[in-house]
This record gives sequence, C-alpha cells and structure tokens, in this order.
Amino acid sequence: MDPLLAVADATQAPRDPTTGPPPVLEDREGRLYAIGDIHLSYKVNREELEKLHPRQDDGLILCGDVGETPEHLREAFKQATSCFHRVWWTPGNHELYTLPKQKEHGARGEKKYEECVEVAREFGVLTPEDDFVLWEGEGGPCLIAPIFTLYDYSFRPAHVPLEGALDWAKEEHIEATDEHLLHPDPYKSRIEWCEHLVNRTEHKLSAAVAANPGVKLVLVGHWPLREDLVRLDRIPRFSLWCGTKKTENWHIKYNAKVVVSGHLHIRRTDWRDDTRFEECSLGYPRQWQDCKDQGMDINDMLREILPGPVTPPPDLRQTVWRRYG
Repeated sequence: MDPLLAVADATQAPRDPTTGPPPVLEDREGRLYAIGDIHLSYKVNREELEKLHPRQDDGLILCGDVGETPEHLREAFKQATSCFHRVWWTPGNHELYTLPKQKEHGARGEKKYEECVEVAREFGVLTPEDDFVLWEGEGGPCLIAPIFTLYDYSFRPAHVPLEGALDWAKEEHIEATDEHLLHPDPYKSRIEWCEHLVNRTEHKLSAAVAANPGVKLVLVGHWPLREDLVRLDRIPRFSLWCGTKKTENWHIKYNAKVVVSGHLHIRRTDWRDDTRFEECSLGYPRQWQDCKDQGMDINDMLREILPGPVTPPPDLRQTVWRRYG
C-alpha cells in the first residue's frame, strides 16, 4: 500500500532564456508564498481552499499534488488566481495519475502532464513549460524557476541494488500507488522519463543562470532535491519515490536562494550551503487536523518564501520542524 495515498474516485513554446532578459512582474511590493499537497480529492481540503484570503499584491506557488483530475486543477487555479497576483504550479505524482476509470481513454504519462499544463494556461498559471519570471517584490530580485524532475529510485541505501529496490520496499509492505497509476509513456520507464526531465531542466537552468549573472533563483519542484532532506521515520523505504540524486547539488550549481518542495507531508525548513530549503505540504486532513483544532485554516498553512525568515548564523542552521506555515 502507499502510505501517502489520497483516495480519489503545449502549445506555447517557451522563450529561449539566452535571447534576452526574463519577463518581469509588475512593480509590486508583494510577498511570495507556497503551499503543496492540497489534495483536493478530500472534501475538507476543498472547503479549506475556499477560505483563501485575497492577497492581490502577492504571489503563490502550488508545488504539486493539487489533485488527480483536470477538475481539481481548475478548482485550485480558479481560487488561487482570484486571490493572488501571480500563481506558479509544478506537477506532483498525483497530477500524473491515470485513474482506473480513465484506463481506456485517459491521457497517460507525458500526455497527462501536457493536459495539466493546458489547464494551467487557461488561468494564466505559470508552469515548468513557461519562462522563468523575475520577482522584484520583497526578497527579490529572484528568478522564480518551477521545475519538473520526477524520481529514479536512487534515494536508497548503498547496499540495495536498483534491480532489487522495489522488493526491498515491499519487505516493509511499502509500494507507491505510482507503480500502478503513474505511467511513463512514451518512455520505457519512470527512470528514463526522469533522466529526460533532469537533462532538459539542467539545460534551461544553465541558460537562465548564464543570462542573469548574479541573480538568485527560487527553485520550485514537488520532489525534494536532496536525499538528506527525506526523513520518513515511520516509512523510510518510501524514499524510493522521493527524488533523484542527480539534483543533489542544484542549489549550488544554479545559485538558489530558496528551494521549495512538497511531497513528504512533513513541513520543515533546512539550510544547506547558504540556501534555504522549504517543505510546504498541507497534506491529508488527518495530517493537519491538530492545526484546525487550534483554530487555524489554510491561510495559516501558507509558507512565506520571500522575503522569508531571517537567515540564522551558520552554527544555528538546524532543521526547523514546522507545525504550520
């Protein structure tokens, strides 16, 4: 079983970032927020989304796992764009699912991703297929860089060979639903798709850094970039589906000020090499019920990315386990 499972019944070519400066948001003194894993297959989470407060000068990042269907995406994008000046989205594994009822006619793999991108464009939401935008609000200037990388089962102990990785996880009764619903078409495997995505993303990030010397990036993805940020005490072998070691040094290589992710349903802040890492999941209702019991709602669960918290001195940069945003 998948311990994180929620129960759920490109036509525009991006501009080559080497040909000129990136688009700039209108001059606003807003803040940038993020939230991921809002899982709109749950009625409670859908009701919470409706409570989102207007922040017309601010930006919002939705870092994956909005839901499993185009309807989930439309619901999220409609509400988010009505409340925020600019919205970014990057896919999680749940957006890429082809549900059993869609087995015969539903989009699969890369086509499912492209379907999601088209829905985002209906609402003007920026995706990994669009230009990186220069944020000049509080905490800027920074390039906001949504990315899509997937995973390749490399987040595993050294003694576990790739060919035995799935059996190793099954020994603890762990098997992600991705193995049944996230198809790699047209690639032979999710590993091959991941390799393609990583290579493609590296090219785009390298071009952006070269074209914007000295400008920091905010890297926005669903899966954690680093294995050492994946701590799942109750289900450690779920790490197989949590990222790829190929992105381990991207925060240095691509001059990242902040790296934003979700997927783990464990809110935390970490520092590596002067870069702040923010895990921004909301999660399933039971996983944030204690916050609701204290009178909090979705607005309290938003994480401020820019300007964000004050940078602590190096000797005090320990993991901060965040109860809420």
